[in-house]
Amino acid sequence: MAAAQRVVIENCAIATVDAEDTEYAFGHVVIAGNRIEAVGAGRAPEGLERVVRRIDATGHLVTPGLVNTHHHFYQWITRGLATDHNLFDWLVALYPTWARIDEPMVYAAAQGSLAMMARGGVTTAMDHHYVFPRGSGDLSGAIIRAARETGVRFTLARGSMDRGESDGGLPPDFAVETLRDALAATEETVRQYHDASFDAMTQVAVAPCSPFSVSTELLRQGAELARHLGVRLHTHGSETVEEEKFCHELFGMGPTDYFESTGWLGEDVWMAHCVHMNDTDIAAFARTGTGVAHCPSSNARLAAGIARVPDMLRAGVPVGLGVDGTASNESGELHTELRNALLINRLGAHREAALTARQALRLGTYGGAQVLGRAAETGSVEPGKLADLVLWKLDTIAHASIADPVTALVLGAAAPVTASFVDGRQIVENGRLLTVDEDAIARSTRAEAQRLARIAAQD
Repeated sequence: MAAAQRVVIENCAIATVDAEDTEYAFGHVVIAGNRIEAVGAGRAPEGLERVVRRIDATGHLVTPGLVNTHHHFYQWITRGLATDHNLFDWLVALYPTWARIDEPMVYAAAQGSLAMMARGGVTTAMDHHYVFPRGSGDLSGAIIRAARETGVRFTLARGSMDRGESDGGLPPDFAVETLRDALAATEETVRQYHDASFDAMTQVAVAPCSPFSVSTELLRQGAELARHLGVRLHTHGSETVEEEKFCHELFGMGPTDYFESTGWLGEDVWMAHCVHMNDTDIAAFARTGTGVAHCPSSNARLAAGIARVPDMLRAGVPVGLGVDGTASNESGELHTELRNALLINRLGAHREAALTARQALRLGTYGGAQVLGRAAETGSVEPGKLADLVLWKLDTIAHASIADPVTALVLGAAAPVTASFVDGRQIVENGRLLTVDEDAIARSTRAEAQRLARIAAQD
């Protein structure tokens, strides 16, 4: 780092989200190349060489970049539909439309999803894409291309489904893959795109969709494939009471026991939602190090329930935050999930301290990095870590009268992002993306949403 060009950020409050939750009311951060070189109280040291930029961050809070642990980008072009449905009815309503997506639609939807997150402080994103209609093109490649253009660190959870309507599943048969094809395509995606290096911008996980849309063999062989390739595993788990009933009726056990029987508990696994978990389930996740992607807004939108996040954290379960698909969280922003996670987990008598503002910030940063297997590289503002960080403007009318900056960020209105850095490169300035044309993306997503609606209406 001694020979790298430096960016100095000064005069700001800093929430490092390190192991001690170190904070500075007035501090500095030095970026050297793509790494954080120094962080501390007061002004940056004098005499630093190769400083190419100094940022006076007065009135700002610096935090690690937000980490999104669960999303479905393609849903950006089907927002605002089936707004009063539970999960299963919502899926039945939307699968016929989703089954008509193609590569240009998925690319535009990925651009929209990524842009909305990035301009709101997300520096590490993920996408769980599991709908691959026959003849739809290179969907994985389109998603990864959009992420690279946006400039965020990215994990593609290459999903799959092999249980169509004729096998008792929800999606149309032409929108699912065979077991053999799903495994082969997943392996090819990992081999083509996964980067295991410390500063990787693109990684891939193996991600069959859910217990009610994939066969037991796809789960079992998917887990074996992921471990053979050395990548992580992701799926939906324990999202609704209907899923729990389904697992008991079909497999004679609840979702957690079923996942364990197929090799789907472990430190290399994270699951979305995990709303309906009993004490035994939570203990199994804690014992095995299985992670959870908590999606409070989507869970509320679909009336799925309230995940027991405080209990999970007390047990030692790794937990991060997720946007979930924007057909069940139309805002598509992760920073609003900080507030919603805190508020929703306090619902009920005598739960006023169930989750704190600092715990919520940790869920959205370090917790997410931990769930994605990248806590050694990102998720906190510490020397040696990747320079993925955000400057939140807290001196406007929206926040200026709140003395504690972390409380202002989490409980206040959505804070403006003055600057967002990924891998040492600035991708947002004053709330606007520097890497892509937001207005052009808005036009293309609207056009592709309209095209999809026309195609679906013809069926």
